[in-house]
Amino acid sequence: MSKREGRIVTKRILISTFSLLFFLCLISCSDDNNSGDNKKENIQNSVDNPIRFGLSSAPVTLDPLHATDATSSRINRLLYQRLVEFGPDNKPIPGIAVWKQLDNDHYRFFLIKEAQSSQSPITAPHFHHGKKLTAHDVKATYDAILDKTTASPHRNALKHIERIEVIDEQTIDFYLTRPDPLFPSFLAIGIMPEDLIKSGHPFHQKPVGSGQFKFSHWPFDGQLFLRRQSDQQLFEFLKVKSPTVRVLKLLRSELDLIQNNLPPEHITFLKNETRIDFLMQLGANYSYLGFNLQDEDTGKLKLRKAIAYGLDRNKIIQYALGNAAQKANGFFPSRHWAGAQLADYDYDQIRAVALMSELGYSETNRLQLTYKTSSDPFRIRIATIIQSQLKDIFIDMDIRSYDWGTFYGDIKNGKFQLYSLTWVGIKTPDVFKNVFHSESLPPSGANRGRLKNQSIDQMIETAEKEMDLSKQAKLYQRLQEELHQILPYVSLWYEDNIAFFRENIKGYQVSQDGNYDGLTTVSRHLN
Repeated sequence: MSKREGRIVTKRILISTFSLLFFLCLISCSDDNNSGDNKKENIQNSVDNPIRFGLSSAPVTLDPLHATDATSSRINRLLYQRLVEFGPDNKPIPGIAVWKQLDNDHYRFFLIKEAQSSQSPITAPHFHHGKKLTAHDVKATYDAILDKTTASPHRNALKHIERIEVIDEQTIDFYLTRPDPLFPSFLAIGIMPEDLIKSGHPFHQKPVGSGQFKFSHWPFDGQLFLRRQSDQQLFEFLKVKSPTVRVLKLLRSELDLIQNNLPPEHITFLKNETRIDFLMQLGANYSYLGFNLQDEDTGKLKLRKAIAYGLDRNKIIQYALGNAAQKANGFFPSRHWAGAQLADYDYDQIRAVALMSELGYSETNRLQLTYKTSSDPFRIRIATIIQSQLKDIFIDMDIRSYDWGTFYGDIKNGKFQLYSLTWVGIKTPDVFKNVFHSESLPPSGANRGRLKNQSIDQMIETAEKEMDLSKQAKLYQRLQEELHQILPYVSLWYEDNIAFFRENIKGYQVSQDGNYDGLTTVSRHLN
């Protein structure tokens, strides 16, 4: 980004800030005038007075067999329990089950009868329609994922399950077609009741799980209600696409809590707002630029490298993210047990221009590319800065923004040249098979860029067969080095997670992957 462009971006941010401050002053005056009336109507301890959580996008589905977007996955964590959770080191720990490896290709899981962690209930888990959760439900859930007719996007990661056998109500065996030391990490999908699976129950609209939150009602796409089982506190999840409106609703007490997807001026303002508290946590969610590798333009390695060198990520992090992010070079930070120390594609405009010149492009012969993103204003702002930077390397980028469902559908169907997304909650390197193996094309997996590379396939297959975790980590690190060279993705950053909430909201916690688990302990106190 040139100095002139930096000044333009700074000016735009200042204009946005002054506009926001103007509205906030109006609202502050209104709040002062109505404070007496508000106190009279304060019924904060009522369980039917919901705690309101503002979302930038609504969940797509509440069926764990099909949920892949971040909002759906995070809300499903509240509704359903899983056999396996993950510890701070991103290694698997018991969820509602402990396990024993009986052979290289044979695992036995034992359902826990009493609580072992904060994610587990106090007693043996029961589904919200009253039925006890047993090994039969576990088998039914994973059988449904493996059923081709279900078209679950999780199937490809689990298709090395040869068979599942129920030993008794508390015990279940998984037999694999190949050895897999990371197999427990795959079993982090919400367990669903066998009887409702077999009856064809519409989980996507009316979920029935066994988690700490129970589905209440879903009046429309942008408004969802869940009830916490421990105290019957009601929670409202409200889609508010505009970050400015989310901030205003928080200040007006129309929202109690918002998290992430805010531009830097909003973050700065809220941090200095006495009525608002906040929490921050270093993030591990991986943001990237994705390419259609079957496209005649973005399928060219030189072009992808030119884009990698043409992006000044430091400036984007400074101007668009308020320095609340760290540059990424791959899926995992280097501190992750399978993370790799990868050479950085540092901003180098001269090198980027040289690569574009080799491709035949110049100031008078510019490349036209289409960039797809969601309609979230924050994501559009990032796209606009990327567009500005790529102009300097002979690329004119047409930004096309869509509602989340349309955008995500186009990405899964390969209807794009270039796009940006964030992988959320990735814990283990089995993700590489789901994202980069040639057999993982949607709907069987998440190889949305249509990478077909026999060498990459072989490296993935070799790594997943290695039983020694230290050796396996090295194999995955070599795989990441190779992916770093062929650039199916251009790595961007790991965004920090930040939550803002009213001062009477207590007990919330922010996780590394930005999930909503903190709602299990949050409460509203009297002012």
